Amino acid sequence: MKKLIYICLTFYALFLTSCTKSRVTRTDTETSGSALITCDENFSKVINQEIEVYESKYSEAKLTPVFIDEVSIINLMLKDSIRLAFTYRELTEPEKNTIKEKKRTLRSLKVATDGVALIINKTNQDSLISIQALKKILAGKITKWNEINPVSKSKNSDIIRVVFDNPNSSTVRYLKDSIGGGTPLASSLRSLKNSEEVLDFVSKTPNALGIIGVSWISNPRDTTNLTFDDKIRVMSVSLEYPAFADESYKPYAAYLALGYYPLVRNVYMLLTDVRGGLPAGFASFVGGDTGQRIILKTGLVPATKPMRLISLKDKF
Repeated sequence: MKKLIYICLTFYALFLTSCTKSRVTRTDTETSGSALITCDENFSKVINQEIEVYESKYSEAKLTPVFIDEVSIINLMLKDSIRLAFTYRELTEPEKNTIKEKKRTLRSLKVATDGVALIINKTNQDSLISIQALKKILAGKITKWNEINPVSKSKNSDIIRVVFDNPNSSTVRYLKDSIGGGTPLASSLRSLKNSEEVLDFVSKTPNALGIIGVSWISNPRDTTNLTFDDKIRVMSVSLEYPAFADESYKPYAAYLALGYYPLVRNVYMLLTDVRGGLPAGFASFVGGDTGQRIILKTGLVPATKPMRLISLKDKF
């Protein structure tokens, strides 16, 4: 599947090059034509909703999203194989210089604040965890559930089976850089193919600990964004060690916005397309009022849309 994706993107890049050489004028506009875009797989559920609304509004527009890992997205942008990407990091200065060398103008815009959620099987009652404990799990220094919280009365001595989407994902980079301080992840941690597989594995495995983007666990039937997918249980995370209920938070949008939930990251649009083209038109839509409302409905924090914060207390 990934090979097919790269073939498609390569043909797209060759098409752009041939257009330049033969001086063929592009026919797409901000609201019509067709375009390929790339998006981090963690953010795919949001972008699918954005595209659905955009295409229903502009019937002559056809957007084809390619959902891949962060490393692949950045490489494609640097090769000028794609003109619009949604990622969890901005480009570095050397990467920006590479874009400039190709005579492209980079526009970067924060569109949302997302969170990294820790999910467990519904039968698992060990739902409190501190950042310090998580760091030790990632380093392989904590391997059993009853080692996570010293104040817990848990008798669960099962081995923690940690799973995440894939080795090149933005989630892995976040865990290494923001939580692990650059320390390599323990070899016992297991990578799957994507976020959907993480959800499925955790829902079927009693001793699993899944690491996943918040938009993947939101409950689409709950307009208040105060519940999550009922197939799994979501852990509450504390900055303090050990973790107590009153100082631990789940990744509700309000807690992401206020900074109470500690595992947060930003989502960016990276655009190198000319103004007036379909990628640029879609980028404006996502950053505009309607696009930001869609982000809010998925349980994330929009970059520009005001939020109504609701006070609540978790039950443990």
